[in-house]
Amino acid sequence: MRSRFLVVVLSLAVAVGVSGCGAESPVVPVAAKPMAGAAPVVREGAPLKDPAELVSRNGVLRARIVVERRKVDVAGRMLWALTYNGRYMPPTLRIRPGDRLELAMENRLGKYTNLHVHGLNVSPSGHADNIFVHIRPGQTFHYSYGYLKSLRPGTYWYHSHADPMSAPQVAGGLSGIIVVEGLKRYLPPALRGITEHVIALKDFQVQGDSVKTSPLHIGAPTNRTVNGQLNPTIRIRPGETQLWRLANISANIYYKVQLAGQQFQVIAQDGYPVDRVYAADTLLIAAGARFDVLVRGGAPGRTLLRTLAYNTGPAGDAFPQATLATLVSAGAPMHPAALPSAFAPRVDLSRATPAARRTLVFSENQAGTEFYINGRQYDPNRVDVRSRLNTVEEWTVRNDSDEEHSFHVHVDHFQVLSVNGRPVHGHGLVDTTNVPARGSLVLRIRFSDYTGRTVLHCHILNHEDAGMMAVLEIVK
Repeated sequence: MRSRFLVVVLSLAVAVGVSGCGAESPVVPVAAKPMAGAAPVVREGAPLKDPAELVSRNGVLRARIVVERRKVDVAGRMLWALTYNGRYMPPTLRIRPGDRLELAMENRLGKYTNLHVHGLNVSPSGHADNIFVHIRPGQTFHYSYGYLKSLRPGTYWYHSHADPMSAPQVAGGLSGIIVVEGLKRYLPPALRGITEHVIALKDFQVQGDSVKTSPLHIGAPTNRTVNGQLNPTIRIRPGETQLWRLANISANIYYKVQLAGQQFQVIAQDGYPVDRVYAADTLLIAAGARFDVLVRGGAPGRTLLRTLAYNTGPAGDAFPQATLATLVSAGAPMHPAALPSAFAPRVDLSRATPAARRTLVFSENQAGTEFYINGRQYDPNRVDVRSRLNTVEEWTVRNDSDEEHSFHVHVDHFQVLSVNGRPVHGHGLVDTTNVPARGSLVLRIRFSDYTGRTVLHCHILNHEDAGMMAVLEIVK
């Protein structure tokens, strides 16, 4: 595997506030150093802490987020990190379909930043999900989002989209969770009051007394956390069913999640409720993706939530197995509630007539320092794809590189029809999907509700920052 990093982020230490932290120290995980070839040994940690919440009231969520570099608790160590409201694991924004979100963002970093509400169907223009905004040091920008009542319930997230600094800013800590209420209404009555947990997957590397931001080697040893904790314990009663919101809000890495000896019951993906609940032994969570799942407590004892070893290809990265959390089943047993099968209304774009067919080709140079879509690097002043509102298009996404890429489109979800020529019978729409090395996929996307300029890109943010992004304009 080749070590990969971005030349472009080498100059960003001052930009994201990591200058003055002394000579570079070796990147080592917080966990004890394992024997050669073994997975890191992580001791069982404290009880899982769900993030603090900012909750909408009477149809409006008014919030203020301060972006700054602070020394904070990161997985039990005091480290300099990039924070929202002084926390490495910032507050969860909890809204309902039809709400408004009025958010003031104050920038106390040494370089510009901005905000992207990942996966949400919202305007990409003006003071809404406009990733072309630059919030300069010392400025406060007032975001205003109006969400339709048709907004799908599920798990989303928010993070910096300040290109070409997205990777260092998100790796430094600038990512958090958004929950759109309403998912439990699809559950049978016996499950509507169940316990739910945010399982936010964030990783960090260490440089001296700081969370490392540049240069970012994707495959370097890293610390995998849940809600900013190392191997927290999650308590459940035998027979109890819980709702877990699994979200990969890291900058670059993949997770292949397994709960040893148990299955996940998937009820939503990328904030989109499935039409039928399905069981999965493992879930590949590409960079930026999310799954909402039901988990049932087994016999009394401990079960490891792990990410399994995963390799993204000859030019990619080999991620080792690691423990994420420990599920502790204890206490008075509960009678297991019946799990649902049919779930949300089905949305199927496979029978729509495409207004256009396009091919998007992902590629990179041999050194792995420049990345392209259709042979071009990102230029915010150039429109690469122009699509019409209220139409469906069919896109073939072809990967001409020797590593996998995480494909993401802003504003609208899409349906994957096939991967490497094999039909995919999914259970809903997604906003992020994995593209195999030297492979391809076919998708259909409907442009609904909003016009404006936005982007599509690889959500491995090192790749995005080095050019693997294109401007999409939706017109009437």
